[in-house]
Amino acid sequence: MTEKFRQAALDYHELPTPGKLSIELSKPAETQEHLSLAYSPGVAEPVREIARDPEAAYRYTGKGNLVAVISNGSAILGLGNLGPLASKPVMEGKSLLFKRFAGIDSVDVEVDVCSSERFIETVAAIANTYGGINLEDIKAPECFHIEQALIERCSVPVFHDDQHGTAIVTVAAMLNALEIQGKKIEDIRMVCLGAGAAATACCRLMLAAGAQKEHITMLDSRGVIHSHRSDINVYKGEWARDTEMRTLDQAIEGADVFLGVSGPNLLSAEQLATMAPNPVVFACSNPDPEIAPALAHATRDDLIMATGRSDFPNQVNNVLCFPFIFRGALDVRAACINEEMKLAAVEAIRAIAHLPVPAEVCEAYGASELKFGADYILPKPTDPRLLGTVAAAVARAAVDSGVARLPYPSHYPL
Repeated sequence: MTEKFRQAALDYHELPTPGKLSIELSKPAETQEHLSLAYSPGVAEPVREIARDPEAAYRYTGKGNLVAVISNGSAILGLGNLGPLASKPVMEGKSLLFKRFAGIDSVDVEVDVCSSERFIETVAAIANTYGGINLEDIKAPECFHIEQALIERCSVPVFHDDQHGTAIVTVAAMLNALEIQGKKIEDIRMVCLGAGAAATACCRLMLAAGAQKEHITMLDSRGVIHSHRSDINVYKGEWARDTEMRTLDQAIEGADVFLGVSGPNLLSAEQLATMAPNPVVFACSNPDPEIAPALAHATRDDLIMATGRSDFPNQVNNVLCFPFIFRGALDVRAACINEEMKLAAVEAIRAIAHLPVPAEVCEAYGASELKFGADYILPKPTDPRLLGTVAAAVARAAVDSGVARLPYPSHYPL
């Protein structure tokens, strides 16, 4: 990062008003009558209605279009455990994206507790204020327990985006890349470098999409996760293989897919060279990928590559998912975000990449043309079709799987 960019980022967040969010009124408040309706005595009427029927909160308050972005700051981006207050710019940024891309009102909540149980208690106690809860930047393995406990305790959708948003966009991109490379997901051998929240969620959703568990080799900082290791927790144990492989050198040889959700420069050119023909390489460590794209393409001219960065083709970016999956969930008042809804989002995102790209999207990215292929396996975040297509697919899946409290919206496409 250059000093010029660093200063521009600081100025963006500070000027002309600190932060990225503000609160705006949705009702007039100019006259005595307005104020008497907005507050005392008029406000007593919706209070009584909600006391009689809690669902009335969706009619008389902003609950139905309000998502909380909640973190304890224990895993901020790639920066680590810097605490809840340091996470606030990220949470504000997430709220900005909810509003910008899906028209969802969002507030950030930073919880200053160290204990997972206290975090769960805190979030569960306030969850009913919102229409949905987006958990963010919570370290593994605690994030798994926290999310599951909150799903069980809360009556609104709870979604840990670092797990599932990453997984949805990754699997959508992976399916398109495999299609281009002439490979089927059920046949591929995949190496996953990284064993945290994103890695676990990606591999689980890969299984739901058709991958075979015995064909997935996961590695952490100590090497291959195998059945003879005694230093792995229950979440890593889910991926333990009965294998003689111990190192990335051994695991990568002949593999069709490399998924990196770990750290910079951990995949060498020599290791890439041993992969199967027409490999797929997702090097998603940020800001520096597991292998630099220039080095990867110089090593293999038959690969398809994706990263987490916007300055290279095929950015795997959660913004392609989370605003729209919440939009669909909120619009049918889903009780949760289930596997069917996630897979529906996968299929909707990957389908958009097959379509002709609108001229305004090409112009926004300085391209004369964007076309489905090795350098375009995902739609761009500014593609206006994402909102309608993904939200509608998610809403339909919620209705069909029985977790929706409202019917499929009439204004959505059939």
